Amino acid sequence: MERKTPLYDCHVALGGKIVPFAGYLLPVQYPAGVIAEHMAVRTKCGLFDVSHMGEVVYEGPDALANINKILTNDYTKMDIGRVRYSLMCYENGGVVDDLLVYKMRDDKYLIVVNAGNHDKDVEWMKEHLFGDVSFTDISDDVAQIALQGPASDTIIAKLTQDIPQKYYSFIDNVSIGGINALLSQTGYTGSKGYEIYVAAADAPAMWQNLLDAGQDEGLIPCGLGARDTLRLEAAMPLYGHEMDETVSPFEAGLGFAVKLDKDFIGRDALLAAGEPKRQRVGLKVLGRGIVREHQDVYYQGELIGHSTSGTHCPYLGGAYAMALIAANSVKNGDIVEVDVRGRRIEAEIVPLPFYKRA
Repeated sequence: MERKTPLYDCHVALGGKIVPFAGYLLPVQYPAGVIAEHMAVRTKCGLFDVSHMGEVVYEGPDALANINKILTNDYTKMDIGRVRYSLMCYENGGVVDDLLVYKMRDDKYLIVVNAGNHDKDVEWMKEHLFGDVSFTDISDDVAQIALQGPASDTIIAKLTQDIPQKYYSFIDNVSIGGINALLSQTGYTGSKGYEIYVAAADAPAMWQNLLDAGQDEGLIPCGLGARDTLRLEAAMPLYGHEMDETVSPFEAGLGFAVKLDKDFIGRDALLAAGEPKRQRVGLKVLGRGIVREHQDVYYQGELIGHSTSGTHCPYLGGAYAMALIAANSVKNGDIVEVDVRGRRIEAEIVPLPFYKRA
């Protein structure tokens, strides 16, 4: 049975179309529609409920050693108040999940995991605990709200003066409109924005504070539909699409978050695998139609891989997709064909990301 986030009643009151997603009941869109929501985030601002995401805490003298062992990135020289992306791998080098690490103190780290992987991730993390460390799953106690778009600076400044100034940084115990929160300059849309973590009980009041503060800035509530079109337009990978237990971080184009000069679970397999056999690429659809996931990609008549995600990107005004294909089989500018329900559609190989904010 699907669960409700602390903001469920807010979504219903605003006319959100509720659908089941990752074990929760969430709005896929509001009356304005996905395109309007997408464009608001690119040109003004949008507000998302991301309370379905999971949050866990490592704390204690061996917290750093634990996360360095289980994650591909290196956290040894990370500053307090910074956020860092990482993959978590199986012994075979496949991906358990991708996640964000917030350094709270030298001995305390907050980790945010994907909603659909929450149970699996927590089990994996618990299985690999060692030394003097406590591990706490705080997901049920925390709500997360994302304020995304170029007007996010103006809106958040109406509610607090304690604003993180760098991308992938955060400030804890910030009073936002009188509510205690963790405020981070992060997001999953490709636009400038912030993510706000509050106690679950405070989420409806925070949601309303933000909507009120953004009323003159064009802020509108946004659902899962726009969240997906925005992340794809920004070529941000999604677990279960661009990566999973069969895809290595290097094949997914995420090698920047893998530090092979330290020991971590999956490192030996990644080293043994050598150069990646596949690569993630961008497709700009030239023919009529939309490429979705799991559609075969051909180059000069030969099958070279399959699409992983695809949609119409409203801001760019066209259909785009990402694909996992044989390494070095094509280059930017090459024209491939994608099999869309038995019909071959032409697409151009283009650089990632499709959209990048100025």
